[in-house]
Amino acid sequence: EQHGDIFRVPSENYFLINELYDKRMEEIPQLKEKLRSAKKLESFKKIPSYRVSRHFNGQLRKYQEAGFQWLYFLREYNLSGCLADDMGLGKTIQTLALIQRDWHLGIQRPVLLVCPTSVVSNWQKESARFTPDLPVMVHHGIARRKGEEFRREARKQAMVISSYALLHRDFETLKDIPWCGLVLDETQNIKNPETKQAKAARGFQADYRLSLTGTPVE
Repeated sequence: EQHGDIFRVPSENYFLINELYDKRMEEIPQLKEKLRSAKKLESFKKIPSYRVSRHFNGQLRKYQEAGFQWLYFLREYNLSGCLADDMGLGKTIQTLALIQRDWHLGIQRPVLLVCPTSVVSNWQKESARFTPDLPVMVHHGIARRKGEEFRREARKQAMVISSYALLHRDFETLKDIPWCGLVLDETQNIKNPETKQAKAARGFQADYRLSLTGTPVE
């Protein structure tokens, strides 16, 4: 699938790619990564017990720890997923634990976190509480950085928080970053695939994609 300059291979095509394997495919970076993940999946037995970073400032409950390990499994295999938990069950804390682990394993590339405008400040507060040592940037408001200034600053961050309102409006600025991950909170905001926001969300380059929602049916 081609979205502008970005070439994407849906994760459900992993095994098809493996069957059609040709050495020339390894010359395409995106396909090389998919082939690596497909080979790992062939020998998959169970989700490993990933440890929460010692720098994480909090204690996960048992079900949150299980959720975190599932999220990190998806991340390690370059898969995408949807974490559907009721409100208040800890989707935010599980996601922050995922980002924290990556950062302290030396995978220091930014994650783009997109959420409704009403919860931008909540993500900022929760990050300051549970992952205080992670560099976090809020891309929102009239004074937000744009163009090269934004790209230069974004590359230094563990997480860039933005809103659905800016997903399409600032697409040209946001799309040039090779994001480590794309996390969409309250994903029912883009349930209609024909909207400009939904189309923009599919046009970003990211190693993994996560959908967080309390209303999975929507």
